[in-house]
Amino acid sequence: MIAFVERSRVSGEVAVPPSKSYTHRAITISALGPGGSVKRPLLSADTRATINAAEAFGAQIEGQEEELAVIGVGGKPSTPENVIDVENSGTTLRIMSAVAALTDGAVLTGDASIRRRPNGPLLKSLRDLGAEAFSIKNNDCAPLVIRGKIRGGKTVLDGSVSSQFLSALLISCPLAENDSEIEIKGELKSRPYAEITLEMLEVAGAKIETDFRRFFVEGGQSYDLDGYTVPGDFSSASYLLAAAAVTGSRLTVRGLRPSKQGDSAIVSILQEMGARISWDREKGDLAIVGCDLAGVEVDASLTPDLVPTIAVLGALANGRTVVKNAEHVRHKETDRLHAMAVELSKMGAKTKERPDGLVIEGGKLEGAIVSGHHDHRIVMALTVAGLVAGNTRIDTAESVSVSYPGFFEEMARIGCCVEVRE
Repeated sequence: MIAFVERSRVSGEVAVPPSKSYTHRAITISALGPGGSVKRPLLSADTRATINAAEAFGAQIEGQEEELAVIGVGGKPSTPENVIDVENSGTTLRIMSAVAALTDGAVLTGDASIRRRPNGPLLKSLRDLGAEAFSIKNNDCAPLVIRGKIRGGKTVLDGSVSSQFLSALLISCPLAENDSEIEIKGELKSRPYAEITLEMLEVAGAKIETDFRRFFVEGGQSYDLDGYTVPGDFSSASYLLAAAAVTGSRLTVRGLRPSKQGDSAIVSILQEMGARISWDREKGDLAIVGCDLAGVEVDASLTPDLVPTIAVLGALANGRTVVKNAEHVRHKETDRLHAMAVELSKMGAKTKERPDGLVIEGGKLEGAIVSGHHDHRIVMALTVAGLVAGNTRIDTAESVSVSYPGFFEEMARIGCCVEVRE
């Protein structure tokens, strides 16, 4: 599908979608316990992949956007009858690979993007803990074969690629027979996502001791997560807030209460760039007024999903914007550093790609034919750029279904001139 974007402004009020990260974890943890309800989940392509995988392990899940009813497996997932296809969801692949290590075995694969994403640190740790875990092509990428069961023990996990590996282990290790100890080697990238996992496991009754260098996980535990309400998603909100900021518009975004999401940093980043923001944290209402923006320097080690949004903001700000400590962003649905450098250059931005980031000289953008790289975050960020550049055409627009299925409809409702065609 192709998205056509023209110059336009935004106004009014918009409710942010529920968090994808919290939804993945809520479904999985609930399914591994006796079950219960997950309220206000995000139902997108990625989270439906997690639902399908949880059902393959024996859970039963029904419901709609307001609430999911889960009948769980009581800590004993069953061996799947067929290969698990995670489609485009890296979170599903990593978490469910660790769940597979609690069974007699499973095979997991996904689309072309998933089959390029590395999983070596996770596979090594699963082997350290007693499972058999390997890549069919011997390249650490899906298809993956996991044969359990993990027994517990000690492992050293490389934290430089993805926190999803740690989250996967933290979800499965409490259900192992024996205690586990996970030591982090190097810097733990995207730490807030691991903090989300720990927060939800604590709500479910699990006990994990950590100083974020070592994690001690007692074995033989169980989960009980019922009635959990998923918070709003700051990653998705970043496009709405950026749209107001770059077009000099006034917009109120509802559903943004403080949480452990690292991407809540978008609020302070926009304020540093000059946007006027008023945030009622208790009600969850955030009002933004856009104005002339100034370039900033951003450490993206904790907020990888914000990089496409920050790149667009920087391209339309006055002065230089530097994104650093973002090498791990190259291992997402696509190499997002390279993709944003290439596509913004097509629109006239002066960008320099570094091994771990971007340097962007702010200025004027012009309409162009650009590629979304089959990556939901690239597509949504380029849509924001198109609101200022005008006459912008973005391919693979259907990929927004991964995290924000109603993105284009919502953008049109608040005033954007955007049309999606087959």
